[in-house]
Amino acid sequence: MKISLLEPLGVSEEVIRSLSEKLVQDGHEFVYYDTKTTDSEELKKRSEGCDIVMIANNPYPEEVVASARQLKMLSVAFTGIDHVGILQCRKQNVMICNAAGYSNQTVAELIIGMAVDALRNVVKADQTVRAGGTSAGIGGCEIGGRTVGIIGLGKIGLMTAKLFLAFGAKVIAYNRSESEEAKALGIEYKTLEEVLSESDIVSLNLPLNNETRGFLSKEKIALMKPDTVFINCARGPIVDNAALAEALDQDRLGFACIDVYDMEPPIPKDYPLLHAKNTILTPHQAFISEESMIRRAKIVFDNVYAYLDGNPVNVCD
Repeated sequence: MKISLLEPLGVSEEVIRSLSEKLVQDGHEFVYYDTKTTDSEELKKRSEGCDIVMIANNPYPEEVVASARQLKMLSVAFTGIDHVGILQCRKQNVMICNAAGYSNQTVAELIIGMAVDALRNVVKADQTVRAGGTSAGIGGCEIGGRTVGIIGLGKIGLMTAKLFLAFGAKVIAYNRSESEEAKALGIEYKTLEEVLSESDIVSLNLPLNNETRGFLSKEKIALMKPDTVFINCARGPIVDNAALAEALDQDRLGFACIDVYDMEPPIPKDYPLLHAKNTILTPHQAFISEESMIRRAKIVFDNVYAYLDGNPVNVCD
């Protein structure tokens, strides 16, 4: 079979060679492209004649899938697959396997870091000391004793909840289904309205799909308290980000820590959140760490080996 990795995975070529070695030994053709592209025509060229394609988080649209007539399996080095032409994959019976689990710890740790940053005024403190100021008025608040609301208690959401619990927070959650593990940890399930209105910190951890696009509307944002810290390391389009910026500027929301937007960075200069007050913005980096990139690369290759062995894993419906 022809198997192509269409973009870098954030690891060294030595790691790629090690992970792909058995593919070549087993007689498969393996092609590795060490540059990213979002150009559909270039993606079509790279996918030509491929039985298996491996990608990360750059778009792999419907038209590219349609052009890859031999494609049988798509191994996605990412948890979400909303950047993939899913409908065309279904039409062509192309199996999609993701890299679920590789960034649970990585994302959860950034969420915690953002919460600490927001509550303890870390960015403001840095600016203050550089300007010759003192600690007067910027000590901030602790996580311990506060109520943290998790919206979407999947694997990343649960890991995030565990870390907040370790800080001494009370954790409540909204999720479509309930987990016995979560209940055993003392996490209390509530309605979405209750989670939004009762939480001092709200962490959004939902996947992006047709049901969640625009999920956190202007009306739902209005349910949060004026001093709530809102954190989104999930997907940008789940939130009405213009309404979020407006709530911040009008002091109807305390703080927002945002890693994801309505588009991938670089962000247009007129994007509302860039100019909203009381924000910490990061360039969609929550999933990236040295450790997570190694885990991701291994999972995406393991998916291919499992498929070739006739026992596919991490299959997305």
